[in-house]
Amino acid sequence: MTASPASPATPTRRLPRWVTSFGWQILAALVLGLILGGVAMSLGADAEGNPNGLHATLATIGGSYVSLLRAAVVPLIFTAIVSSIVGLRKVTNAARLAGQTLIWFAITALIAVTIGIVLGVVLRPGASASQSELTTGDPYTVGTWWNFLTGLVPSNFLGLTVGGSIDVEAGTLSASPSFNVLQVIVISVAVGIAALKIGEKAEPFIRLTESALAIIQKVLWWIIRIAPLGTIGLIGNAVAEYGWSKMGSLTWFVVVLYLGLALVLFVVYPILVRAHGLSVKQYFSGVWPAVQLGFVSRSSIGTLPLTQRVTERNLGVPRGYASFAVPLGATTKMDGCAAIYPAVAAIFIAQFFGIELTLVQYLLIVLVSVVGSAATAGTTGATVMLTLTLSTLGLPLEGVGLLLAVDPIIDMGRTAVNVAGQALVPAIVAKREGILDQDLYDAPRRGQAFDNEDVDAELSPTAEPASSIEPVPADATR
Repeated sequence: MTASPASPATPTRRLPRWVTSFGWQILAALVLGLILGGVAMSLGADAEGNPNGLHATLATIGGSYVSLLRAAVVPLIFTAIVSSIVGLRKVTNAARLAGQTLIWFAITALIAVTIGIVLGVVLRPGASASQSELTTGDPYTVGTWWNFLTGLVPSNFLGLTVGGSIDVEAGTLSASPSFNVLQVIVISVAVGIAALKIGEKAEPFIRLTESALAIIQKVLWWIIRIAPLGTIGLIGNAVAEYGWSKMGSLTWFVVVLYLGLALVLFVVYPILVRAHGLSVKQYFSGVWPAVQLGFVSRSSIGTLPLTQRVTERNLGVPRGYASFAVPLGATTKMDGCAAIYPAVAAIFIAQFFGIELTLVQYLLIVLVSVVGSAATAGTTGATVMLTLTLSTLGLPLEGVGLLLAVDPIIDMGRTAVNVAGQALVPAIVAKREGILDQDLYDAPRRGQAFDNEDVDAELSPTAEPASSIEPVPADATR
C-alpha cells in the first residue's frame, strides 16, 4: 500500500503591508480623529452645557492614553537613569563622552532657538492672529528660574506628592497623586552615582534595576501599540474643544512653527550628519521609527525605549554609551519643545499684545532655551518651558492660553524633532570619539519598525549586543 502524496499546504494570506503598518494606522487615526472631532463639535453641548457623549468619549480616550504614559514616567526615568549611570563603568573615557554629549546638546539647541527667533521676527505669526477668536487664559503651571532651582530639591523619595480637594456641599474628598520630574531625575542621578561608587556590593541592586527596566519597557511597549487609539481621542477632543475657527486663526503660527521644525530636522541635522562623514539616508532610515512614534505619542520619555533601540541597533552607537546618552537626552534634549517652540511662541505672544522685544530679550530667549531645557523633563507638552521663557522676558503669562487650541497638533512635531535630536547627538559623539560601529550604521534597513510583535524583545537591555547583530540583506523579508 502506497501512501498518497500529501496535498500542498494552502498558503496563508497575509494582510497588505499598509494595513499592518504602524505609520498607516497612525495616519488613519489622525483622519478619523479629525472627523469624529468635527462631528462632536457640530453636536454641541447638552442642555446643561456639558460635553455631548461623543466629545466626552474622545476626551476620556485621549486623557486615558496620556495617563498611561504618565504612569510609566517615574519608574522608567528612575530605572533608565540609574542603569545608564552604572553602565558607564563599562565605558572607557566616560567623563569625556558625558562632556561631549552635553556640549553637543547645547550646540544643537543654540542652532534650533536661533532658527525659531529668525522665523518669528521675519514671518511675524502673532501679527496675523485674530483678536476676536483667541482668548487669553492662565497657564495651569508656571515655570520660573526660582521654581526651577527650588524644584531640584527633593521633598521626598522620587518627588511624589498628593494634592486634594474637598467638596463641602457634596461631602466628598478627592486626592490626586503627582510628581516632580526634575526631582525624580536628581534622585535617580544620586542613586546611580552612589551605586557606581559602592562597587561590588551594589551589584544585586544594579541587576534588580536592570530587570525592572526591562519589565517597564515591556509594559510601555504595550502602551505604544495602542497609540492609534490614543491619537483618535487626542485629536478628536482638540477639534471638539476648540473648534475650527480658533484653530484656523492660529494657522500661520502653526505653519511658522512647523517650518522651523522642518528646517532643524531636514536641514540642520543632515548637515551635522554629513559634516561628520555619515550617510544622511542611513541616519533617517535608522531613526525614523522613533521619530514616528514620538510624533504620535507626544512624549520623549514614552518613546525612550525605541529611541535607544534605534540608536544602538540602527545607528551603531555602543550600548554602554547609548544607555547613558539617550535617557539623558530624553529628559533634557528638547530642540523642539525647549528651543524652537518657546522662541516662536514668545515672539507670537509679544506680537499679539503689541510688545516690542529688545535685543536683550532675544538673548534671554537663547539663554533659557540652552540652559533651561531640563524644565520640560520629557513629558508631554511644553507649557513649563514656555512659561519659564515668558516669565524671564516679562511677557504676560496669560498668553499661554492663546495657543491651547493647536497645542496637540504642534506638540506632535515638537516631540518628533526632540526624538530625532536625542538619537543624533550620541551618533555624532560616537563618530567623533571613534567608537561608532560604522558597518552597523551603513547596514541595509528592514524598513519596517512594527511588523511583528517580536520586535519588542529587542527593547530589553538584556538583548544581544548591537555589535553581534548581522546586517539584514536588502531583499530580506519578514
